[in-house]
Amino acid sequence: MSVQEIKDGYTFDAPAATLGVLVHDGEPVSDVRVRIPLAMFNRHGLVAGATGTGKTKTLQVMAEALSLAGVPVFAADIKGDLSGLATPGAASEKLLERVAPLGQEWEPTQYPVELYALGGLGHGVPLRATITDFGPILLSKVLGLNQVQESSLGLVFHYADRQGLPLLDLKDLVELLRYLTSDEGKPELRGIGGVSTATAGVILRSLITLSDQGGDVFFGEPEFDPSELLRTTSDGLGLISLLELPELASRPALFSTFLMWLLADLFETLPEVGDTDKPKLVFFFDEAHLLFKGASKAFLDSITQTVRLIRSKGVGVFFVTQTPKDVPDDVLGQLGSRVQHQLRAHTPNDMKALRATVGTYPVSDYDLERVLQELGTGEAIVTVMNERGAPTPVAWTKIWAPMASMDPTPEAELERIVAASPLQARYGEAIDRESAYEMLVQRMEESAAAAEAEAQAEAEAKSRAAAEKEAARQAKPRARAKAEPSLIESVTKSTTFRQMARTAARETVRGIFGLLKKK
Repeated sequence: MSVQEIKDGYTFDAPAATLGVLVHDGEPVSDVRVRIPLAMFNRHGLVAGATGTGKTKTLQVMAEALSLAGVPVFAADIKGDLSGLATPGAASEKLLERVAPLGQEWEPTQYPVELYALGGLGHGVPLRATITDFGPILLSKVLGLNQVQESSLGLVFHYADRQGLPLLDLKDLVELLRYLTSDEGKPELRGIGGVSTATAGVILRSLITLSDQGGDVFFGEPEFDPSELLRTTSDGLGLISLLELPELASRPALFSTFLMWLLADLFETLPEVGDTDKPKLVFFFDEAHLLFKGASKAFLDSITQTVRLIRSKGVGVFFVTQTPKDVPDDVLGQLGSRVQHQLRAHTPNDMKALRATVGTYPVSDYDLERVLQELGTGEAIVTVMNERGAPTPVAWTKIWAPMASMDPTPEAELERIVAASPLQARYGEAIDRESAYEMLVQRMEESAAAAEAEAQAEAEAKSRAAAEKEAARQAKPRARAKAEPSLIESVTKSTTFRQMARTAARETVRGIFGLLKKK
């Protein structure tokens, strides 16, 4: 394909964000700019490439262009590099030599930045979610539960909702599972249906482990309202929201799943807007492979549905990862823009991934299997959607240089930005209102008090019965002694005695009469 054909393919009437310029015969062509129409950002995209090939700087260039166009941006700042967006870039000799052949009108620029930190761990406004709003599917991903356990956790959530037990933080869910596995709660557990005591015990232990590792700080109130991400400044710039993830390696599943919660919550709360001239928000999902690794079918289905439908809410999603194979096919098929940095093929698996990547691009004159291994740092193979929704020509692109600092912003400046944020007053301090934990503790205390009172009453009843029995036992011999006849009475009243008496009397009478007769 000729240079002119590529130029025509990236010439749009509508506003567009510039990524860089075409590379032809190894040299940049400054008047052939490779761009993405703003309206196509909500058709989603992929930024991929091996470590150190320039993915983060490409993300920064996109964020800068979108902010200048009045489009808010959200990105996870994995290494802290993106915090440089809050600081103007430095015009070094090396930098100016790089941008000159690109025809880039470079000038130091700083952008409006809002800093967030999960649960307040790091520099940023604390970002929290309630357990209820996080939901059983996302929480199962964090806990590493299998599908049976995930289904059981869903039934526990259903029970809590039916019983009016608010699940706000981890201790609420821990206490609920303790209750359901107790002697008092086991009948309730059986009533839920399909939840065994053993499964509930596994979930409970996983929750306690997460809490012991410090995961409890991410859950609770005040819950973050994701619509805060859609703000613009008074002069029309899109606000760039950065979520600091300084301890990603220790809790990768939690961090990646939390990002998915933000996206899912946006999907649930934003109104339908259809196709717009520019998106309401562009969401960059860095280290995307962590999101999909070990995910259950229900979790993957949720991601696929969210990505498919959130476009109508005016939100674009860009996944940032090493290779396209990190993203499931159902999701990958929905990504309209592709920015592929260098891929390294040192192993058979690497070569297989390279060929799979080549297969995702439109037919072109490039030998992509070779070119993708030859790309320099800051270069990428690009294809996007044009205004009609058709793919643009594949273009070997030299990415523009960011105009903000490519180094992290100093810590003192980050602290100043956070302190000056109007959101600090709203989300800065954690709130612990009455919820399932307090309600269940009170229920258990009342139940224990009732059981104690019942046991005491039963003991008192037994004591009274024993006393009455003893009194009856002691009273019975006295009554028997009073009614029992004496020995003389017993003898004289006996039949034998009476017969002997009658015989004696008769003989006596006979004797008397005999004597009289004799006389």
